[in-house]
Amino acid sequence: MPTIDDVMERVDLWRGRDPVATELSGGLTNANYVVTAGEDRYVVRIPGASTELLAVDRENERHNAAAAATTGVSPPILAYLDDWQVMVLPFIDGETMSPERLREPRMPARIAESLHRLHAAPRFTADFDMFRTVEYYLRIVEDHDVLVPDGYWDRLDTVAGLEPVLAVNALPHVPCHNDLLAENYIDDGSQLWIIDFEYSGNDDPCFELGDTAQECSFDDELRAALCQAYFGELDPVKLARMELYALMADVGWTLWAAIQSKISDIEFDFFGWAIERWDRAEAVIGGPRFAELQRAAAS
Repeated sequence: MPTIDDVMERVDLWRGRDPVATELSGGLTNANYVVTAGEDRYVVRIPGASTELLAVDRENERHNAAAAATTGVSPPILAYLDDWQVMVLPFIDGETMSPERLREPRMPARIAESLHRLHAAPRFTADFDMFRTVEYYLRIVEDHDVLVPDGYWDRLDTVAGLEPVLAVNALPHVPCHNDLLAENYIDDGSQLWIIDFEYSGNDDPCFELGDTAQECSFDDELRAALCQAYFGELDPVKLARMELYALMADVGWTLWAAIQSKISDIEFDFFGWAIERWDRAEAVIGGPRFAELQRAAAS
């Protein structure tokens, strides 16, 4: 993959303006930089190696990021280097969110507001389905001899059984981000911006809501608040669907982290993260509410 110096020589936005690049920490898939040129700042995203093994389609991401930007909830693409799939975006002057910040009482309503805008974007290129993504990751795991947490294979029949349950009251698919870690929200004081569309696709909004609630470790009260803020009512069926999709997020991203532990050069304990996510999924599957959630979701 190119270096930031390679990229800086190719982008016309800052040509002749003495640009300076500074690495942004925290990326788990890509190398990210802030480039300062005069009074302007830009974000440069350089894809990591072998991200196709993580089910990342860069052309899909590019199209969907541009579609999302038309809503004003995501920044526009200012430049794109096709051969390297490098993306240049405006720098958003704001606070990168953390799970702790998003657990503040006023945040579910703000998250719902941004998600409503995103979900009204022009149709994305393809659909996203976590059940199909899990199947894809399992093929990668087998082909590349990837270690997964203990007990994972034993639960696959149970996980597969959730698909018909979630099909009963499925909602129309809308353009979704599908990977809303807290760090993919940026607060500029007026709105929560949404960034990084690597796993974006048209999806049931209950997955989007369940995924972000899981990523931010929302308790029952905050999950209910997010459900009510988004749907306008605290619907027990939709809330149960959010909970089961939150479980599916952990099931899928467990494999993502296990694969990353095999292929990534980034200094991060990906396998420890895989174990953490799988332990959380196991606690739900083996817990007293699992059957109740399925009954509620399919009622």
